[in-house]
Amino acid sequence: MLEILKRFFNFCDKENRNKFYASIALGVLNSFFMALRIAAIAVMMQGIIRTFATGNSAAQPFTEKTIWLSLAIMCFSLIAAIITKKTMSMLQTEAGYRTCAGKRIEIAEHLRYIPMGYFNKNSLGQITSVTTNTMELVGDVATRAVMLVTQGLLDSVLIIVMIFFFDWRIALVALAGFLLFQFVNVFMRLSVHGISEEKNRTDENQVSKILEYIQGIAEVKAYNLTGTRRKELNSVIDHAKDVCLNMELRCIPISAIQSMVAKLSGVAIMLASISFYLSGTMLLENCAVMIVCSFMLFSAMEAGGNYSALLRIIDLGVKKAQAILDVPTMDIEGGKNQDRGASESDSDKGSDKDIFAKNITFAYDKRKIIDGVTIKIPANTTTAIVGPSGGGKTTLCHLLARFWDVDSGCVTLGGKDVRDYDMDSLMANFSFVFQNVYLFHDTIANNIRFGEPAAPMEKVIAAAKKACCHEFISSLPDGYETVIGEGGASLSGGEKQRISIARAIMKDAPVIILDEATANVDPENEHYLMQAIDELTKEKTVIMIAHRLKTVRNADQIIVIDKGKIAEQGKHEELVKLGGIYARFIDSRNKAVSWKL
Repeated sequence: MLEILKRFFNFCDKENRNKFYASIALGVLNSFFMALRIAAIAVMMQGIIRTFATGNSAAQPFTEKTIWLSLAIMCFSLIAAIITKKTMSMLQTEAGYRTCAGKRIEIAEHLRYIPMGYFNKNSLGQITSVTTNTMELVGDVATRAVMLVTQGLLDSVLIIVMIFFFDWRIALVALAGFLLFQFVNVFMRLSVHGISEEKNRTDENQVSKILEYIQGIAEVKAYNLTGTRRKELNSVIDHAKDVCLNMELRCIPISAIQSMVAKLSGVAIMLASISFYLSGTMLLENCAVMIVCSFMLFSAMEAGGNYSALLRIIDLGVKKAQAILDVPTMDIEGGKNQDRGASESDSDKGSDKDIFAKNITFAYDKRKIIDGVTIKIPANTTTAIVGPSGGGKTTLCHLLARFWDVDSGCVTLGGKDVRDYDMDSLMANFSFVFQNVYLFHDTIANNIRFGEPAAPMEKVIAAAKKACCHEFISSLPDGYETVIGEGGASLSGGEKQRISIARAIMKDAPVIILDEATANVDPENEHYLMQAIDELTKEKTVIMIAHRLKTVRNADQIIVIDKGKIAEQGKHEELVKLGGIYARFIDSRNKAVSWKL
C-alpha cells in the first residue's frame, strides 16, 4: 500500500504534491483533535461514575467544574477538527483537480513531440481512455480514495496511541485487531490484482469501439451493417459490465470479512475491558472509556478500508498515464532553437532552405518502407513525388519533416541535421496541406489562425482571400464566427481544403508539403483550390505528392518512388522518354482524361 501511495504522490507535480503533504499533516492534527474526544469522555465518565459510586472513599462529587472541563475539551476538539477537516478537504480537492488538469495538458504537450510511429502502435482508444477516464479517476476517485485510506490509517493509529495512556493491555488488543484488519486488507487488494488490469484494458477497448462506431457511422449505415456493428459494440459494453460486476463480486465477500474484523476488534476491546473491570484490574470509568474507544476504532478502520480496493486500479491508472509521459520524445539533448532556415553565411551560398536526404532508410517494425533514398530539394523549387500506392511517398515526406526519425542516413535543412533542431523551431519551417483535412470544432476564424492564435482579423481575412475562401465564408450566417463541426463536418471537401490552405498561408513557412491536396476535390472546387495553392506556394520550397498530370508536369524535378527506392528522377519530358513507371503513369492519366460516357 505504501508503494502505491508513494507512486501516486510522485505522479503529482511538486506544487500539488506539497498540498497533499500539507493535507496529510493537517490530517494528523485532525486525528489528534478527534482523539481528544476520548479525553473529554474520560473526564465526564470519571466524574459521573465517581459521583454515583458507593463504598469508594476516594470518590469525588460530580461538580460543575467537571462538566465545564469536559465540555471545553469536547468543544475545542470539535471546532479544531472542523477547521482542520475543511482546510484539509480544500487542499485535497484543489490538488486533485489541478493534478488532473495539469496532467492532461502535460500529456497533450508531450504527444506533440512523440514520433508518429507511436500512434500507429497505440490505439486512439488507449490515449483517449488515459486522458479522460484515467485522469478523471486521478482527479476525483483517486484523490478521495488515497486521502480517506491515509486518514483512516492515521485515525486508527492515533486512537490506539491514546488507548495506551489508559491501559496498555487494551491497546495491545486494539493493535492486534488493527494488524489483522490490515492483513485482510492486503488480501483484498491482491484479489483484485488481475481483474484490475483487465478492467483497464476493457475500458480502453470500450472507448476505442465507441469512437470507431461513431466515426464510422456513415460507412456502417451505407453498407447496412448497423445491426452487426451494434452487436460488436454491445458485446464490448456487456463485457465491461461483466468485468465491473466480477470485480465487485470479488471484493464484497472480502470487504464483509474486513468489516467483520473491524467490528470484532471493537467487541474484543469491550469484552477485554469488562473482563479487566470484573477482575478488579481496571477502574469502571476507564472501562467505560474503552468501550467508547472500541466504536471509534472500528469506525476509523472501516473508513480507510472501504476504499483500499480502489488503490490497485488507481495505481494502474497512474502507471498508464506515466507510461505515455515516459515515451521518449524526438527532441535530443542539445537540440537547438534554430531560426527558420540556416545562417546568413549559408544563405549567401544559396542553400539556406535546401533539403537534403542522404541514404536514408526507414522501416515499420521489420517491413522496410524507405530503402537507401538520396535526394536534394533546392530552396524555392517544386518537387513532385509520384509512384505506385504503398511505395513510400507519404513516408518519405514525413521523414523529411521529421514526423519520424530515419533508421539510418540523415536529413538536413539548410545544411543542419533536422535532429539538431528542437521540434518547435523545426516545425516553423514546414506547412502541410493533407488529403484528409482536419478542422477543429471552433469558429472558422480560429481554425485559420490556428498556428497564430493572436493574429488580428484583418490578417485572417487576407489569408482567406488568398486561399479563395473569403467569398463562401462571408455567405455563411455568422461569417468568420461560424462554428464548424468537429473535423469540419459541416463543410464540403473543397471548402475544408481551402481553409486548410488559408491556415498554411497564415503560417508562412518556407517549405510547403502537399499530400494529395487535390485528390478528392470536385472539378468546380478544383479551380479555386489550384488558385489557392498557387498563392500558398509563391517563392516557397514545394514538395507535392500528386497523381494529377497538370499538378506534376511543371515541377522542377519529379521523383518516382517504387518499393521504397527512387525508380526514376528528372523532369517531365525526360521521364516520359524513358518509357518507365512515370511514362506508364502519364499514359494511364491521359486515357482516363479522354474517357467519356
